[in-house]
Amino acid sequence: MATPPDPSSPPPGRPSGADTGVPGWLRTSAAYAWRIIAVAVVVRAAFSVLGQFHRIAVAVFLALVLTAVLRPVTGLLARRLPRPLAVATALVGALALVVGALVLVGETVAHQRKGLQSEFEKGIDRIEGQLEGPPFRLPADTFSDVQKRIGTLLSEHRSTVVSEAVSGASRLVEVLTVLALALFCAVFFTHSGDRQWQWICDQLPASARRPVGVAGRAAWRTFTGYTHGILLVAGTNAVLVGVALLALRVPLAVPLALLEFAAAFIPLIGSPVALAVAAVVALAAKGPTTALIVVALIVVIGQIEGHVLHPLVLSWAVSLHPVVVVLAVVGGAIAAGLIGAVVAVPFVAVLWSVRQALRGMETGPEATGSAGPPGN
Repeated sequence: MATPPDPSSPPPGRPSGADTGVPGWLRTSAAYAWRIIAVAVVVRAAFSVLGQFHRIAVAVFLALVLTAVLRPVTGLLARRLPRPLAVATALVGALALVVGALVLVGETVAHQRKGLQSEFEKGIDRIEGQLEGPPFRLPADTFSDVQKRIGTLLSEHRSTVVSEAVSGASRLVEVLTVLALALFCAVFFTHSGDRQWQWICDQLPASARRPVGVAGRAAWRTFTGYTHGILLVAGTNAVLVGVALLALRVPLAVPLALLEFAAAFIPLIGSPVALAVAAVVALAAKGPTTALIVVALIVVIGQIEGHVLHPLVLSWAVSLHPVVVVLAVVGGAIAAGLIGAVVAVPFVAVLWSVRQALRGMETGPEATGSAGPPGN
């Protein structure tokens, strides 16, 4: 026999006790608020833990980049060579390319050192003369006074400078350690990354294997597409800059072109910064006219990168609005400096692709299987 409801109890769906005076929208907002706070605490704790192992995280990221670059080359070589030998050949070839670029930069700087010193001295004297004239009309002893102050500052803080140099040497050791770990991981990712990912998926509960496999395939597809696209964009920018600087006879054209190549890995921001360095070199060595031409080059290459290269090369792999890209780069730089600025855009792109893939799995049929990154 059913028990009759208590007349003193509130109707179903309505609050009881002290909550009767709280508006419904405030109760709903409070429920969402404490859940958001809980999620934020967990995310903060996770990032704090990862921060203690940031060197390992950077090494794994670099290893994934190398895997994305070397995997297609290894696949081609593996048609004629055993898989281990194909991996070793691709890795040695990549290292030879990087070392060759560094040697080229060193030889260029060493070859042009004497001429650059005299050109820079003349350029600085020319800049001082222009600043002393109209419209700036700076006093003639301004620059000599600045040089004296810099010398005094360095002599007063000599111990600090020495300690910074020592810490820089220790950081160099850390960088070499991270690079060695990245190469070590890249060898195994390139050789058998798909089997490693399969093993990870097999350790999960049966209900989680398919979503993780779908997310892994989407993440790796986006990451490899971004890596190949940004390499093409960086190479195109470096060629354009190198040709333009050689045509203008700006010294250190090859090192500046390689700086442009490296800076292009920070989308929409890195290229203008690298070209600003080239403009300063052109101003000191060739005068204001050449520097203005380099500044115009900044605008032209920025337009080509933003309106031609990125839409054509990266749109198929990364569908992010330019505002999202800039916010991601700035946020990554604030959170983790230069490394954060480089990692931010592919990280956001991978998260977005995973979200889209999981939504597609919920609304439509998806291929089964769990083969995924790295190396798929």
